[in-house]
Amino acid sequence: MCLAIPGKIVSIEEPSESDSDLSRTGIVDFGGNRREVNLSLVPEATVGDYVIVHVGFAISTMDEAEAEQVFTYLREMQETEETVGRAS
Repeated sequence: MCLAIPGKIVSIEEPSESDSDLSRTGIVDFGGNRREVNLSLVPEATVGDYVIVHVGFAISTMDEAEAEQVFTYLREMQETEETVGRAS
């Protein structure tokens, strides 16, 4: 199963004129873990936006409320997994 995770863009490195548009990258924060992400598929994204990231590529933008709901679901899943693991 593949999973795309939301994160918040904290910085963007725009490509130079000699680079292709595919070299647009940024640093995305995933709940305290920051990773470099390719932003070429979301040219409209700006610092502060939330993006859905799959295998190192931001594939779409989302609003903050939607991102927070996903974070809530992920926390609930982790808590459930921990509870089930202790019961085994």
